[in-house]
Amino acid sequence: MGNYITAHDGTSIFVEDVGTGDAVVFLHGWPANNNMFEYQKNALLDAGYRYVGIDYRGYGKSDAPATGYDYETMASDVNMVVNGLGVKDFTLVGFSMGGAIAIRYAVDYPDGGLKKLILAGAAAPVFTQRPDYPYGMTKEEVDALIEDTKRDRASMLTGFGEIFFEKKHPEPLQNWFHSLSLIASSHGTIASAKALRDEDLREDLPKVGVETLIIHGVHDKVCPFEFALEMEKGIPNARIERFEESGHGTVLDEMEKFNQTMLQFI
Repeated sequence: MGNYITAHDGTSIFVEDVGTGDAVVFLHGWPANNNMFEYQKNALLDAGYRYVGIDYRGYGKSDAPATGYDYETMASDVNMVVNGLGVKDFTLVGFSMGGAIAIRYAVDYPDGGLKKLILAGAAAPVFTQRPDYPYGMTKEEVDALIEDTKRDRASMLTGFGEIFFEKKHPEPLQNWFHSLSLIASSHGTIASAKALRDEDLREDLPKVGVETLIIHGVHDKVCPFEFALEMEKGIPNARIERFEESGHGTVLDEMEKFNQTMLQFI
């Protein structure tokens, strides 16, 4: 069942809300939408859980305003959805950029009903290199992605897809995954890339107050495995589950392991 929740600035946020058990809320990666979790949703429903998948502003079926693509506003949108649906005692799953937004949510809304946190290939604590943080893309590489998006978004997405997975997936599956990103707004894709480039969550990690599972592919070329080590060091109650056969796209590279790991944790 689809719902629309209105954010503080009037933006309509689309949510897929299916099932009746304990809720698991999903935050997708850049630049996809909640449909990327199709195979996690099926596993949750089979196990009797409630799937709540959010399309960020600018993505999927949500409105695409000109502004509001920073982590703080995106986390506020998540809070509006959770409150609007009356979700309590839930697990939050954040993938890639969604992992960064999930950390922002956990810190900004400590009384928001969050029970557990799963960070999957999270683009955190920092997505781009700093003088004291040698991991991830350079800011110049993200700037090049932004320029490619402005010039030829479809080709940029194809190139991004080539480094996304470690395993070779069937072409129809690859095409389906690619199509999710084409639905996104161009300006939202660009603005979110700027947030990925600029935001820094290192000081927020110690403030995450819930049990946290870090799922990370050891071959991740988008968010290197060092990200997981940094998050484990910074978050008080966190542990890493290494995905030895995965790149960034753990949800498909090791789908069965991802689903089993998720279900055991929640």
